[in-house]
This record gives sequence, C-alpha cells and structure tokens, in this order.
Amino acid sequence: MQNVIIFGPPGSGKGTQSEKIIEKFGFAHISTGDILRAEIKSGTPLGVTAAKFIDNGQLVPDDLIIDMLENKLDTLNDMPGVIFDGFPRTVEQAKALKEMLEKRGEKISVMINLEVAKPELIDRLLKRGQISGRSDDNLETIEKRIKVYESQTSPVIDFYKNEGSYHGVKGVGSIDEIFSSISESIESCV
Repeated sequence: MQNVIIFGPPGSGKGTQSEKIIEKFGFAHISTGDILRAEIKSGTPLGVTAAKFIDNGQLVPDDLIIDMLENKLDTLNDMPGVIFDGFPRTVEQAKALKEMLEKRGEKISVMINLEVAKPELIDRLLKRGQISGRSDDNLETIEKRIKVYESQTSPVIDFYKNEGSYHGVKGVGSIDEIFSSISESIESCV
C-alpha cells in the first residue's frame, strides 16, 4: 500500500489536491479530525477516552490518535494507497506514525509539501472566507494559524527530508499544473 502525506500550510490547497489524488489513484483519505469525530460519535472506547480530553479542553494525546489511525488502516486492506491529511503535525507524531507503519511492514511512500509563499496563503484564505463564510478565515486568525504552522508544524519537513521521502511541490499555478507535479511525485515512488 502506498502511504502519502499531503502537507503544507493553511491555504496551500491540501483539500483540493487530496480530492484529485483520490479521484486519480483511488486512495483512501485519512483525516485525523474526521476519524476523531467518527470514533466519538460511535461511542467506541477510543472515542469515549478522546471525548474526555476534548471536554476538558485538552489535546487528544498522540498515542490515542495513532490507535485510531491503526483501527482505520485495518479497514482499508483492499485500497491501493492512503492519503494522510492533517497528520502528522509534529515531529513526535511523525515518529509515532513511522513506528506504527513499521509494525505493519509499511512506510511513508512520499511526503508531498505544497510550497506557497505567505502573502499568497493570506490572499487565498481571505478569498475563501469571503466565499465560504468560514469565521476562521479572517486576517488575525489566518496570521496566527500560519505562525503556529511555521513554529510547530514545519519542522516535520526536516524529519521527512532525513527519511528521504520528502517531495516539495510548487503550490502556485493552476490546480491541474500543481496536480501534475503531485502525480509525478506519487508515481515516482511506486
């Protein structure tokens, strides 16, 4: 199974490109937020535990997220690949994901980082906010989200560079041009 991480700052186009990857390659889409909500809604033991952390205003621990990812992966045996979206967000999560996949005899095939300059990100997110009405797409919140990404999440890039699975993709241009570069990165890892 190919394991692909779609990575990049807020507004880099991860969601748009994930949809195109799913359509072309038939991969499953794993969003940790979606899994977390589903586990809580279903009342699974993991979901009940996660809900306690969330109800107390705490982050769900990485080991709990990894357990949920493992459960999800167990249901995807017939899929040609998986896209991890929104995970890992920290180097510790990247290490935990590596360990989990190694136990399964797998690894990350490619980590695709959508590279977009900060002014372009801000412009995209402000436009998205105008169109979608998302309350978190305002200048103050956008700048905070990008700052958090730069300080906490971007170190994951170096982790995957050291692993040899990093592929930077220019995230500016037409959606199809960007997707063409992403497709090349995925196909080069087969």
